[in-house]
Amino acid sequence: MAQLSLTIESLRGEPQAVAAAIGNLVIAGWTARDAAAMEAHIKELEALGVARPKRTPIFYRVAAALLTTDDRLQVIGGDSSGEVEFVLLSLPQGLFVGVGSDHTDRKAEAVGVTLSKQMCAKAIGPRVWPFAEVAPHWDRLHLRSWCADGGARRPYQDGPVTRMRDPRELMDLYLGKGRTLPVGWGMYCGTLPAHGPIGGAARFEVELSDPVLGRALSHAYAIECLPIEG
Repeated sequence: MAQLSLTIESLRGEPQAVAAAIGNLVIAGWTARDAAAMEAHIKELEALGVARPKRTPIFYRVAAALLTTDDRLQVIGGDSSGEVEFVLLSLPQGLFVGVGSDHTDRKAEAVGVTLSKQMCAKAIGPRVWPFAEVAPHWDRLHLRSWCADGGARRPYQDGPVTRMRDPRELMDLYLGKGRTLPVGWGMYCGTLPAHGPIGGAARFEVELSDPVLGRALSHAYAIECLPIEG
């Protein structure tokens, strides 16, 4: 179980600090709305040795203890990288959306995607919004990420949330029509194509922006690569 210290930022009042216990975590993969673009990407990854998913979208269960708001992740070797995602969290106070990174070991991904998902911590920013506040204009939200190495910061991903399926549709597909994540559950909901080759960096930054309400959620973390000794 992950014990997180979060801040709820709502239109209804001052930010509220809450202690969140997340006991179940799901990573939704292959969530693109554009079926043709998704098929092209699947073929690209097949050429790199990554097996075709059994179905799309597909839902990977990972240990909830991987979820963290820390600003540093320790990983094995230098073959991992982040990817920006919007994240659903179901708390006693309701359903919330945050921004996170499904940090994944790319070398292990060629062996098995489920294995690769389990190998790295899953970063999430400590600030969240009530989902009900963004649901009416969900398709206006925007995701971005940046990589940084040696002081040089470069755009890594950039695009609207409409590239992925609506979070309500993902919950329907995983749980059944009209159902919401149970309290204590979290779901990562898919990512955007990278600008250029997929690769690691010393620091990764993510952002979910809401141009309608004029606000943004962001998070950044450093990556420490641990040695491989055999």
